[in-house]
Amino acid sequence: MEKVYSRPVSMRPTATGYCPGCLHGVVTRILCEVVDELGIADDLTCILPVGCSTMGLRHFDFDLIVAAHGRAPAVATGAKRCAPDRYVLVYQGDGDLASIGLSEIIYAANRGENITVVFVNNCIYGMTGGQMAPTTLVDQVTTTTPRGRNSLTEGYPLKMCEIISQLESPKYIVRHSLDNAPNVLKAKKSIKESLQYQKKEGGFCFIELLSNCPTNWGMTPVESLRWMEEHSKKVFPEGIFRDKRDAGVKNGE
Repeated sequence: MEKVYSRPVSMRPTATGYCPGCLHGVVTRILCEVVDELGIADDLTCILPVGCSTMGLRHFDFDLIVAAHGRAPAVATGAKRCAPDRYVLVYQGDGDLASIGLSEIIYAANRGENITVVFVNNCIYGMTGGQMAPTTLVDQVTTTTPRGRNSLTEGYPLKMCEIISQLESPKYIVRHSLDNAPNVLKAKKSIKESLQYQKKEGGFCFIELLSNCPTNWGMTPVESLRWMEEHSKKVFPEGIFRDKRDAGVKNGE
């Protein structure tokens, strides 16, 4: 008998706002699955910034706050400190977090705020037309680097897990790729355990998820998954960069 997959209760019954093949849709679904499995929809505040992740307004059926571009970690800090018993989740993209929001994410991490940050890295500015992002790979073509990113003039891609790992306060720093089903399940597990950790010892948790952007990469969804395997994952290796959580909630690999 064919298995029927139902829509998560915390996901609104609306058509997707994402481009065909975009893995933001996968992130949206697993976030809602985690919320349902933990039963925390009434106790969760999710902070959305400016960018593709703002589409969460269409899909998430729980409390949402939309922050100014890049300021989601600062808004999350206020939300958590005002209501420490609530779960606070931040959902950002690379153009938002690693560019205009670089200061906010670094200082939230350095303070060790008890929040979970989900960082979707597709190596490009998706919503605004495909410009070079801080995470764009060397030689990657974008609308603002038509000959490819030149490291001599534009520098190298920022590796946020590696950068945040230099700080003392963060408890959990991990990078997963979303290019196949097993990796998606690993990503979901990390998100779930990080939210649970907020009610345990608590601390700053940073989960980077490598994604695609078929529209702005100029590829089919299948081609974009292959490109992730051949290019993105070599520059941004998967793995746990730090895990200082208590033994009861460690993420198994």
